[in-house]
Amino acid sequence: MKRFLKVLLARRMAATPIGAALLALGWLVNRRRKNQSRPGPAPRPARSRRRSDRRLSHR
Repeated sequence: MKRFLKVLLARRMAATPIGAALLALGWLVNRRRKNQSRPGPAPRPARSRRRSDRRLSHR
């Protein structure tokens, strides 16, 4: 029921320009908060794209 009420409120707010801006702001804040609270695996370094590195690795 709570989810349903949230959807109704979001639809009502999205109908006005100010409400749409507030929804977008809330979405950005929540997205940033989620990404900071959950540390993911460390990103793998990209492979080198330099020609000299490729030539050395093939010899």
